[in-house]
Amino acid sequence: MTEKGQLYKCSVCGNIINVIHPADGKLVCCGKEMELLIEQTADKAKEKHVPIIEKSGKGYLITVGSTPHPMETNHYIEWIELQTKNGTCVAYLKPGMAPTAYFETDEEPVKVREFCNIHLLWADR
Repeated sequence: MTEKGQLYKCSVCGNIINVIHPADGKLVCCGKEMELLIEQTADKAKEKHVPIIEKSGKGYLITVGSTPHPMETNHYIEWIELQTKNGTCVAYLKPGMAPTAYFETDEEPVKVREFCNIHLLWADR
């Protein structure tokens, strides 16, 4: 059974699925069962991935890594997501951009996640 908010990735084509309505059954792509992506929360490598939340103005500034994450063509942050009790906001990034996103909201963050094209899914808690 899937759970709301889980992410699954196809090991063949790279499709990523975000579960918005949980149900029984298995998620399949390219004839294979999709892999559940597990949120990592502790940096162990040289590259830093854990998102850092900072209250700023009328919202929140999210920075990926205590040392800014590389944003190179072959290694970069694809997106940053801010979850509140009433919804989710996503910022999509590209190589060359800063590994940051600003979300204007007066709601407290419940969780922040980000996705690295090499090291996959990371969360702040």
